[in-house]
Amino acid sequence: MAVLKIARLGNPILRRVADPVDLAELARPGGEIQGLIDDMIETMYHENGAGLAAPQVSRSLQIVVLEVNQNKRYPDRPFIPLTVLVNPVITCYGEETELGWESCLSLVDFRGLVPRSREVNVEAFTREGEKVVIEASGFKAVVLQHEIDHLYGKVFIDRMTDLTQLAYQEEFEKYWMEPETVEI
Repeated sequence: MAVLKIARLGNPILRRVADPVDLAELARPGGEIQGLIDDMIETMYHENGAGLAAPQVSRSLQIVVLEVNQNKRYPDRPFIPLTVLVNPVITCYGEETELGWESCLSLVDFRGLVPRSREVNVEAFTREGEKVVIEASGFKAVVLQHEIDHLYGKVFIDRMTDLTQLAYQEEFEKYWMEPETVEI
């Protein structure tokens, strides 16, 4: 496995709609897609991310990985098991939304207040090619929305309704952070 370079804001791949994964290629054991998934997981761990989308490692493919398990960037966030989603689609957004502070490995050192649905339903395939339906709420729903947005050329700042609530991490901690602040 290898740690891949993170594409930063300004790289055109982050603004492109990612290509669907060919499920026949996904099924090839030891194939390129399986190797990419392994590298994405390793990169997410290395960067202490809650999730990572393939465009963030300069691959225009519809793959996301996520996990929160004793993550030092998110010590108080609920556990999310290692999850690999291929060709994920959000099929339902809950009506209730909430504001939460988000950051992104592609926008290092920035935080922004983003409205997200509290609940989502996602249809996708596992890395083994099995179809899954995920009903998520709370933090997991936010992480899914954030990562799946990357597959459609969106970053969290595109979802912000007030850009005056965009801050560098240091200023966020000094001026905005509250003990109960929801962050991703």
